[in-house]
Amino acid sequence: MENLLYLYALVPASELEDTELPSLTGFDKKGSLYTVPIDDNITSIVCDLDGDEYSESVIENKIDNDMEWLQEKAFHHHETIETLYQNYTLIPLKFCTIYKTKDSLKSTIQDVEEKINATFDFLQDKEEWTLKLYTDDNKLKKEISKHNKNVEEKRRELDGMSKGKRFFAEKKIDTFVDTELENEKDRVGEALHQKIKALAVDYSIKKNWGRDVTGLKEEMVYNSVYLLPKDKVDAFLEIIDNEKNELPEEGWRIEATGPWPAYHFSSFN
Repeated sequence: MENLLYLYALVPASELEDTELPSLTGFDKKGSLYTVPIDDNITSIVCDLDGDEYSESVIENKIDNDMEWLQEKAFHHHETIETLYQNYTLIPLKFCTIYKTKDSLKSTIQDVEEKINATFDFLQDKEEWTLKLYTDDNKLKKEISKHNKNVEEKRRELDGMSKGKRFFAEKKIDTFVDTELENEKDRVGEALHQKIKALAVDYSIKKNWGRDVTGLKEEMVYNSVYLLPKDKVDAFLEIIDNEKNELPEEGWRIEATGPWPAYHFSSFN
C-alpha cells in the first residue's frame, strides 16, 4: 500500500515564508514533518506514514487495545502541535487525521477554504486559556456551616425548641447546608465566568470531569475555555489572582492554564 499522510495542522502560507518549518520527527519516529501547499493562502503540515503499518484497521485496533501506544502517540501529537503553535497561527487537527493522498487532502481543505481563511484571521493575536474550579466539599461544607448567613439564620430558629423538635430541625439544617453548598459553587463559578467573559472574544463551557478522570480528591465544579486577545491576558490572570485571594483558602482551588493552540475555536468539518 502507498504511503499515507498524517495531518497535524493548517498554517497561513505567508507565515511559513517568514518562519521556516522546524525540524520535527514524524508520527512513526522515522520521517520528518514537511509542508504541502493547498493554495496561495493555506499550507498543511504533514508527515508520511506506511500504508500497511498505519491503515485504518490497524490504528483502530491500537486505539482500542494498546494503551501504551495510544499514550505515546497522543503525547507526540500534542507536543508537535505545541511546538508548531510557538511559531505560527495554526488550526490544529484532531489526533490521527489521516489522508490517503495529497489530492484527497487538498480537495478536502479547498472545500472549506473560505472558512479556514476566516479562522486564520479570527485567531490572529489571540490565545486559548482553560479555567477549572475545584472544591473540597468537606472543607467547604464546614466553612458554609460556620459562616453562611442563611445557615446562621436557620440555627437561630433552633432557640427555644423542644429536644424532639430540635433534633428534626437540625436534620433539616444539614440538608439546607448541602443546598447552600451547591448554590455557592454555582455563584462563584458564574461570577468568575462573567468577569472573564467580558475580556474574551469567544468561550465554551465544558462538561465537568469526574474524580476518576482528574485523579484528584477535589470535585471539579466549573470547566471552561476562553479565547482571549493577547492584550487581555494580563487582565485575565489578574482576575484569577484576585479571585484566589478573595475565596477562602479552605475548600477552593482555581486552575488557569495556557496559552494553548486554539483546539476549541478552530475546528472545521
